[in-house]
Amino acid sequence: MKILIRVENETDWFQTELMTKRAFWNLHRSGCDEHYLVHKLRSDPAYVPEISRVAVFEGKVIGTIMYSKAKIITSDAEIGVLTFGPLCVDPEYQRKGVGGQLLNATLPLAREQGWPGIIIFGEPDYYPKFGFRTCENFGITTADGKNFPAFMGYELIDSGLSNSSGRFFEAAVFENLTPEDVDEFDKSFPSMPKLKLPGQWV
Repeated sequence: MKILIRVENETDWFQTELMTKRAFWNLHRSGCDEHYLVHKLRSDPAYVPEISRVAVFEGKVIGTIMYSKAKIITSDAEIGVLTFGPLCVDPEYQRKGVGGQLLNATLPLAREQGWPGIIIFGEPDYYPKFGFRTCENFGITTADGKNFPAFMGYELIDSGLSNSSGRFFEAAVFENLTPEDVDEFDKSFPSMPKLKLPGQWV
């Protein structure tokens, strides 16, 4: 399976959003809002398109990783870091290494740009194999002072996060996804039933 990892073009936008909806629908909650996040993120000042990529197979977008600027606030400083999200793969192509290819293609780009590290909320059974560790290892908490297995960090340089004890904050775009706006945006996509399933986070 030969995958092309490349920069997203405007002509890819709908494909990327539909793929993202398919990847997250009913996964963590009933329905999802990640496809609307993709739409909003592209025009947000925090978005880092020069690192973000899509995975293409036979002309079809089957995966994406979208990076954005975030920060850690310590007792005496504000440290710029990266986060990514969504990182997702169309369900038809999952467990074929596509997500790993997206990560392996973009981590060096983030390192070349001089970022100290990456903080994410992600699957705790997936990301550690790429070198991610829980943020308690770095003395970093969420904005409200919490730590849990899905809250992880990756150092792009030696001790890139180890000297950054503080609270992590994503860009505001991650918080400004109202259910009403998501539902209105979703009208442009094929209808899918919202289900409550075991294992959902919410």
